Amino acid sequence: MVERQQRRKRAPRESQEDIRARNLAKWVPKTALGKKVLAGEITSMDEILKANLPVLESEIVDSLLPLEEKMIEFRKTTRVVRAGRKFSFRVTVLVGNKNGFVGLGTAKDKEKWPAVKKATRKAKLNLVKVRTGCGSWECICGTGHSVPFKVEGKNASVRVSFLPAPKGTGLVAGDAIKDVLAFAGIKDVWTKVKGATDTRLNFAKAAIDALSKTTKMKVSDAIEKKGAKEQ
Repeated sequence: MVERQQRRKRAPRESQEDIRARNLAKWVPKTALGKKVLAGEITSMDEILKANLPVLESEIVDSLLPLEEKMIEFRKTTRVVRAGRKFSFRVTVLVGNKNGFVGLGTAKDKEKWPAVKKATRKAKLNLVKVRTGCGSWECICGTGHSVPFKVEGKNASVRVSFLPAPKGTGLVAGDAIKDVLAFAGIKDVWTKVKGATDTRLNFAKAAIDALSKTTKMKVSDAIEKKGAKEQ
């Protein structure tokens, strides 16, 4: 009886880090960027983004960033053809390191887990750099706990605005985008939304679009005039 119970015991489930290490051990780069990363010539994602190099292999991201993954949407879709109905699964996966990088990916497949793998790969290839800061006039801590300034994003009919909040405020946002903010490393923020926010995917995409604008700073007219006078 004891032998039977021992046989029935399942092998311990692999963690994401173990799976990541196993995949990297088998990785054979196909692009010039992948070969540089494997050789140690490039050691961070910031170098890739500054050089504006295209990332075509998800293993590049795996080797440079420890990312967390979460499936935020799972739906069964139907397509009507002459032979009848064809069913497939649509999966949306969110990835991030909770320290300035976040990505979103959506994929379809006839089976669930292949769709999850495809969506995860797309999310890693769509990584966005997020700049954090302390842009609230009520807070002078100087740490990167919120957005540095007001940013707006849109997708379809959804409009999202993120406003800097003082430390301790928390994520004043809907459940659909709280995960996006947390995976990006933002702890305090106020939000304003418009449109059909019940569409979870569009809501998340609008949040990603807004966060991507934190790295795009505009020079004010006063600074431009000052520079013109100095010249």
